[in-house]
Amino acid sequence: MSFDLENKRKQLVFRAGHRGFKEADLVLGGFAAQVLNGMSASELDQFEDLLSHADQDIYDWVMERSAPETREFDDLLSRIKAFVRAGGAVIRTS
Repeated sequence: MSFDLENKRKQLVFRAGHRGFKEADLVLGGFAAQVLNGMSASELDQFEDLLSHADQDIYDWVMERSAPETREFDDLLSRIKAFVRAGGAVIRTS
């Protein structure tokens, strides 16, 4: 089981950092590299679900330009936003 979780973490870190949208790569990749090792299996599943959404949508949610239609990612997005505010990803808004 732990081997499977470790492989899933590695895959998610790679996917999060290689999205094809530079800003999303910085935010999601940086977050994944720093936080995924401490996530439970269910938290990893939720992060994987988040990654199934379009880069621009996720980025807009993190930058609070828009909000997801449901609240299923509220806690996870809060953690990602805190990561960005703490300087975990340098984002230029202008």
